[in-house]
Amino acid sequence: MFPRILLWIFCIITFIDVSASTDTILTTQLLNRIVQLQAKESSVFPKGLFPSYRIYALNKSREKADVNAFFTGLISFTLQDLKPKLTKNQQIMVDSIIARSNPTFEKFKNRKGRSTYNFWPTDTVKIFPNSGWLNLLDKQQSLPDDLDDTVIFLLALNAPDSTTKKVHALMQSFTNNVTNPVKNTYEEYSKIQAYSTWFGVKMAVDFDLCVLTNILYFVQRNELNWTTADSASLHYIERVISDNRHMSNASYVAPHYNKTSIILYHLSRLMSVKPIAALEILKPKLIADAQNSLSHSSDFMEQCILQTSLLRWGVKPQGIDVETNFTLQELIENGNFSFFVADMASMLPNPWKVMLGSRMGKFNYVCEAYNNVLLLENILLHKELN
Repeated sequence: MFPRILLWIFCIITFIDVSASTDTILTTQLLNRIVQLQAKESSVFPKGLFPSYRIYALNKSREKADVNAFFTGLISFTLQDLKPKLTKNQQIMVDSIIARSNPTFEKFKNRKGRSTYNFWPTDTVKIFPNSGWLNLLDKQQSLPDDLDDTVIFLLALNAPDSTTKKVHALMQSFTNNVTNPVKNTYEEYSKIQAYSTWFGVKMAVDFDLCVLTNILYFVQRNELNWTTADSASLHYIERVISDNRHMSNASYVAPHYNKTSIILYHLSRLMSVKPIAALEILKPKLIADAQNSLSHSSDFMEQCILQTSLLRWGVKPQGIDVETNFTLQELIENGNFSFFVADMASMLPNPWKVMLGSRMGKFNYVCEAYNNVLLLENILLHKELN
């Protein structure tokens, strides 16, 4: 067994002089790595996009380049959020990253002119890019725009009030309702009129807790007026937490994100914008859940986001255990951590949704650049709390 160290102590003591400015070696190193990973000129990834890959759960050796802007959007809006915590020189680096990434979202924008976005390019319709024979079904099986990518990209773009209000108004038509009722959730949640993941009229209503937290983050950050659908979505989140299903069956209540640690990360991010009374009541439970999850996790990046969640909740967490035979870059970019999942079973109605437990039809998405951003965020929040 290799000796283990506490990563955050290692980072602070080895790389960061806590009495000095935030212009640290490690922070700049991570930003330089993010710059390095951003696509320049490539036949696969458009210029400015951050490469991501999907890995088939049944065969982890089958890694495919996946042209999507999901991670690029997350990177752009996360770096904007972190920018005030950086030095002037580091802020210039962030500005250049964002300036290169934001134009790429146009490739994923709705072709009919509305300000909604798709996971995959809309100028050339694709499903699971670079998947060979499956791409013969591109047009027939193409996905509609989705609320998750839309709010993430609009946050990344700092969309004007006129756009955010218009999109928020449009979203009100895509909720669980009598005409198109949700069929892939627990029976006791089936009457909650929360948002669906999809803008598509013919698409089945789909509940995902992380998607709902991103929508409410968008609402809170842009100071939009709360609607019935916003309140219903919050109610769904409350119910799931109170019933402990984010712990016992994360893949069922958040099928596109799939993990308790990622659910907790999303909740902490939502709660960091401004307090929401209903979630503040649940905060002690969420802290205990994150601490428990952290104590049982052996994955470096998962420990990182659990730490970040606790830091957002004002709790100084235990350190991250690291096997010292790995370099920091190897720990960040080893390909084991998947922040997003595409699971064909996620849209199945009950009782068939139990297939979520299998690996058939499941693809894990990884993005090395986003992992670097997640660690950068963790380090900056640690310094802020110290």
